Amino acid sequence: MKSHSGKIYALIAAIVIWFALCLQFNLSLRLKNGNVISTLALFLSYFTVLTNILCGICLTSIVLFHGKSLGKFFSKSSTITAITIYILVVGLIYNVALRGLVQLKGWRIVADELLHVINPLLFLGLWVFFVEKSALKYQQTFNWLIYPLCYVVMTIIRGSVINEYPYPFINVVELGYPKALLNTFIIMIVFWLLSMLFVFIAKRLNHKN
Repeated sequence: MKSHSGKIYALIAAIVIWFALCLQFNLSLRLKNGNVISTLALFLSYFTVLTNILCGICLTSIVLFHGKSLGKFFSKSSTITAITIYILVVGLIYNVALRGLVQLKGWRIVADELLHVINPLLFLGLWVFFVEKSALKYQQTFNWLIYPLCYVVMTIIRGSVINEYPYPFINVVELGYPKALLNTFIIMIVFWLLSMLFVFIAKRLNHKN
């Protein structure tokens, strides 16, 4: 990403994302009565939080380290596309399957909307308007599945130890392994199909240009 306007957009989006994460952490800290370790353990168990952190790191790297290896990595079209897909799935799953399961009030509503709606849209805007898409390939979509797959594996391992799961669709205690794994497989398919769609759109746009 070389355009000046793109870096300004990335800066604004980074500020919004880090604000949302700090706000959510502060709210979670209150629920845990100020216990930082317990709050971090819960906070970092959510794919939503981890993916928003990934978005924040990506945008911050683009702005502050554009000439360094870290900035170059996060400026790659394949990297930004993969992260866009991750954060969009966060928004899709929350708004389709999880919205309304917990009644929120006050600042919790603000944090919730930022993490699950505003931030995904901000990152999608980055991809749409500022990312060079001509180098994207269908073969890359399989590599993009590594991050969500690693999250699922770690969540199942963690859950088997403490009998707690961050999301109801992967709760082995309530669903059992067959149903939880089936849900996971379906979500992986969603990731892959969305990835294929993004590459298809990129190729169509490149063809028109």
